[in-house]
Amino acid sequence: MRTIRRLYFYAVAFITIEVVLWGLIGLLRSILSTQISAGADALASALSLTLVGVPIFALHWMWAQRASAADEEEHTASLRAIFLYGILLATLIPVTQNALALLDRTLISSAALDPYRAVFGGSQTWADNLIAILMNALAAAYFIRVLRRDWATLSGNENFADVRRLYRYLWLLYSLLMVIFGAQQILRFLLYIPADTLGQNSRDLFLNGLSLLLVGAPIWYFSWKTCQDALLQKGERDSLLRLGVLYLLALAGVATVLSAGGSVVNAFLRWALGEFMTAPEFVSRVSGAISIALPLGIVWAYYGRWLHRDIDAHGDESRRDGLRRLYYYILSFAGLVTAFVGMALLVSFILDVGVGRQIWGADLRWRVSAALAALVVGLPLWLATWPRVQAQALLQGSAGGFARQSVVRKTYLYLVLFASVIGGMVAAVTTVFRLLQAALGSQSLDVTGLLNALQLLALFAILLVYHLKCLRADGTDAARTLAERREKFQALAFERAGSGFGESIQLATKKQAEGLDLTVLASDADIPKEATSARAAVIPSDLAVNPPENLRAFLAAFDGRVIVAPVESPRLIWAGGAGREPAGQAALILRQLSEGQEVRQSASGASAWMVVTYIFAALFGLEVLMFLLSLGVSLVMN
Repeated sequence: MRTIRRLYFYAVAFITIEVVLWGLIGLLRSILSTQISAGADALASALSLTLVGVPIFALHWMWAQRASAADEEEHTASLRAIFLYGILLATLIPVTQNALALLDRTLISSAALDPYRAVFGGSQTWADNLIAILMNALAAAYFIRVLRRDWATLSGNENFADVRRLYRYLWLLYSLLMVIFGAQQILRFLLYIPADTLGQNSRDLFLNGLSLLLVGAPIWYFSWKTCQDALLQKGERDSLLRLGVLYLLALAGVATVLSAGGSVVNAFLRWALGEFMTAPEFVSRVSGAISIALPLGIVWAYYGRWLHRDIDAHGDESRRDGLRRLYYYILSFAGLVTAFVGMALLVSFILDVGVGRQIWGADLRWRVSAALAALVVGLPLWLATWPRVQAQALLQGSAGGFARQSVVRKTYLYLVLFASVIGGMVAAVTTVFRLLQAALGSQSLDVTGLLNALQLLALFAILLVYHLKCLRADGTDAARTLAERREKFQALAFERAGSGFGESIQLATKKQAEGLDLTVLASDADIPKEATSARAAVIPSDLAVNPPENLRAFLAAFDGRVIVAPVESPRLIWAGGAGREPAGQAALILRQLSEGQEVRQSASGASAWMVVTYIFAALFGLEVLMFLLSLGVSLVMN
């Protein structure tokens, strides 16, 4: 109930402060505007927003402040942190955008170009930007003061730390995209020189890019430095958000560099195969791809290095290997898809030329260039990554067993199998359709179309057979290795006579770790001496709280791992909840221990509001990313 009330007050406060803020901005802009015709409507709109919004915001914000001062739970709530850091984003990003518009328009005007050639704020005035900067900066300053006061008095800062981490990385992504597209515009300008079209039509590229760099680079430097300085705190070092951002940046860099490289290779092959283009025309055609590939190549190299450093810093070797596998399997899949498409296009080209006897021209030139470009990009990438992960999976011992049983590898193999089966089915249907069509006299047999369908069927069949062989080999080797490890792992389970706990743990262990040596003992019975050699012991929570004397003495001398399974009890109340399947959870831990894995329990995880925060932050980040990417695409295409 309190959470719903808190959500209501902070949501209304957030919306109304934005209404009031932009109402005041509109009011000041209308007062200082030199356009008489727009004065009445703009003034009425701004006044209505301000007059209605101020009392509503004041009422809800005053309640939030009083509740925070009176109640520690309200003071440390995730929703309060989301509100405060969200307000900072909602005010400081407009400050940045208006500063960027002001600088961009100033540079464009100083070069004697039309201000409308500015990418940002071409139709605005100095007063428009300065008013927005001033009002948003004042609001941001107030909430920064509130936030600092909250940090100084927090008793538990976990919720605020999670939201602050997200806030920092959103600024990092936002500023990095500005730097990337600023560098892209400048490189596009430099590569435009051989086209002999310098002058008024291209200077705006340089000036727009320069404004993006001048604003984005300092913000990126300080946001990245802040993220790096925070690594001194353990919570920041172990953050999955940081790993996710590094994966995103490294893989985005790889994808962009390879796709841009394919575009350059495609253009070069078309030129080499006879398409007429002068050197300036060639440079002009590849300038967009090169200008975006170079900055993102630097991003790939830089953040890829930090990704590998962060992975190497993990203490658990199996976790390090798992994180590396994720990176290489993603690259391997991208390379496989690209190489497969290139091979299919190349074989289709050969069939059309050899069987269809098409005359060499622009269409065939484009097709063979696209096929070879895809092969040149995809095949080396696949050969650089797949043999590496395959060699790891073929290793003997625990390292190879973990690699073969990893979720990432299973996902990769089954995804390829799924694509192969569906693609092969489509190709087979097309083949049968063409044969039946000719047999029934509907149309004459299209030999070229039939051969194209057959070549796709053959390629999908090769893909299917190879990866199915890998999957079956994984299953055979993994089953043998894990069975050997489980047979050597001795475990005990204690129960009160008649409780049924021993039977439930045996059933769960048989289901999750078949072959594991598990012995069930009654808690009040004599414990054999050979039981001391066991590697783990499972005890229900009621026994752990009040064990019989013989069990207490055994546990005091026991060197193995002790797993406490929370079971329902009228006296015991578990702060985190007892869980629905304590026997299943205990069996899962036994399996992880027997296989040499790091024990990972089903943790309670982040709060529901932190999950909501990450979802909304992802949506916000996606919106910013799509806006800047669309802007970048338009800049590249212009």
